[in-house]
Amino acid sequence: MQTRIQEYRKANKVTQSELADAVNVTRQTIISLENGRYKASLVLAHKIAQFFHVTIEDLFIFNEEDENI
Repeated sequence: MQTRIQEYRKANKVTQSELADAVNVTRQTIISLENGRYKASLVLAHKIAQFFHVTIEDLFIFNEEDENI
């Protein structure tokens, strides 16, 4: 799954560490999310969306392959 987390993070001048602290995860989790190696739980996706004041759909790009998850 692709995300726009890095795009929003850089636009808002937020570091990976700052975002991780704000949503109570490790910096490694943010790195993995940005690189598409980790899929966020609904709760985490909601926290990140709230942090940036956007919808989950704005942050996460769902592909047809993701429907089988």
